[in-house]
Amino acid sequence: MERIGVTGHRGIPPEAHAHIRAGMRAALCGHEGSMEALTSLAAGADQIFADLALACGADLTVVIPSDDYETGFTDPGELARYQRFKSLATKEVQLAFPYSTDEAYYAAGAYIADHCDRLLAVWDGRPARGHGGTGDIVRYARGLGRPVTVIWRAGIERL
Repeated sequence: MERIGVTGHRGIPPEAHAHIRAGMRAALCGHEGSMEALTSLAAGADQIFADLALACGADLTVVIPSDDYETGFTDPGELARYQRFKSLATKEVQLAFPYSTDEAYYAAGAYIADHCDRLLAVWDGRPARGHGGTGDIVRYARGLGRPVTVIWRAGIERL
């Protein structure tokens, strides 16, 4: 079973969505054999990934950074998608952080990088805005020697 993880920006400009979905679909649906998809189900890249992974027949593993993670979803639609994807997961990994902090987010990203065979990064190539952001997880995964596939539309800036 191939294990594919994701890291990526929450704020994805609308003009980048089609490009990102196409890149993810090619990486996920072009795969032969069984697949496990690892994600924290954050808004943005993680939820797009979860949707496509399930559509491609993957087993979904959700990595929950903290006990209060769900309270961080301020948009009702994003919360509903999080809850729906979580209910469809084959496996749930709950990290031992009581609160959603940068440390908890970094730990979740590191867990995904540690447990995947390949990482998809919806990343504009810029440094992380806070500890545990996409740039930090890409650097961590590359340090492990994990293959990282960067998906981003050139000339577009994240929100």
